Formats: sequence, C-alpha cells, structure tokens
Amino acid sequence: MDRSLYIVVEGPVGVGKTTLAKLLADRLGGVLVAEPVEENPFLAPFYSDREKHAFQAQLFFLLSRFQQQQELHQPDLFRQVTVSDYLFAKDRIFAALNLGAPEMALYDRVYSMLRPRVAKPDLVVYLQARLDVLQARIRRRGRDFERNFDPDYLARISSTYNDFFFHYDETPLLVINTTDIDLASNEADQDAIVAAVRRHRKGVQHYIPRGAV
Repeated sequence: MDRSLYIVVEGPVGVGKTTLAKLLADRLGGVLVAEPVEENPFLAPFYSDREKHAFQAQLFFLLSRFQQQQELHQPDLFRQVTVSDYLFAKDRIFAALNLGAPEMALYDRVYSMLRPRVAKPDLVVYLQARLDVLQARIRRRGRDFERNFDPDYLARISSTYNDFFFHYDETPLLVINTTDIDLASNEADQDAIVAAVRRHRKGVQHYIPRGAV
C-alpha cells in the first residue's frame, strides 16, 4: 500500500471487529482507532433495561464517535494507514433499533448535523457470522455487561447489519463471513484476510475461504 488509507472494519456485536482491526493495523503498519465501548457509562444500564437507557447510551456513543472521527483529520493520523473498528454510520443502525419515534427524531437532527463532517473511509470490511458463533464469541470475551446478552436482540442486530450493507454503496466494500474463520489465532486465516484487504480496490467483493463450497 503506497498511499494513505483509511480502512474501517464493521459487523455485529461479537463478530471480531476489533480483532481484525488490530491485526490490519499491525500488518499494514497503521494506526488503530478503536471505539471506546467500555467508556460509555450508560452501556451497562442499557443492557439491563434497553428501553429506559437507550437514548442516553446512544447519544453518548454518537458524540464520542464524532469526537474520535474529528481526530482523524489530524495530519499525523493519515501518514500511512488508519484502521478503525467502527463506521460512523453504524451509530444510526443501533439508534433505529433502540429508540422510539420522538427520540429518533431528535437523534436524527443531531446526527444530520454531524454526519457531513466525518471522513469517508477508503475501504469498509464487513464481517458476518452465524448467530450461534456470535453468541459463543461474546461469551468468550467475558464482558460483564454482555453476560446476559439477549439472543433475540443479537439476531435483530445481525439482520439489520445485513440489510444496511446489502444497500451500502458509499465506499468499496469487502464482505467476509467469519463463521469458519479464526481471526484471533489461526495464522493462515489471518494471512488470507490481510491479503484480501490488500487486493481490494473498488466495488463490492465477497471473500470466500479456501475450501468453502
């Protein structure tokens, strides 16, 4: 990669976004920009009572993500490669899932003011996985506030992500189903994914693991 690049890794909860983002930043000699999930003071209450705490949690995420995105405009972050484990537009995916109509209207007013000021990535890598695989990965990472993650809510998240990226056309998109891929510890899988990211230049492509039918 011979120019500055901004790569985003996206996907539902538990799919391995941060794992891949860290890997890409390391392999490509880039800077990692990870969203501060555990810094949100409303997140644990949200998982206990989504209806009651959704707006506070979502607004905190929106403003925190926007602040982080503004830092991407700093020249030193675009010297080579910048890899983020979230797309700014994902914030609205979760808002639409969790907010009632009056709250969503207010959210959209704020979002519409911030969205034009956010840098567009050069490539988005969208990770998918079966629901049971997502559940297993969530259990494995052991975050306290995710201990009783509602499987129906996780299914809704996954479905909404699939719909969003089915219609996504703002940037080049690489779609990877990670159900049978071990990004955390399988070096062959890691090498193959990094190579696929290096090759991708335009349009939508689907990565198919070697040996898959």
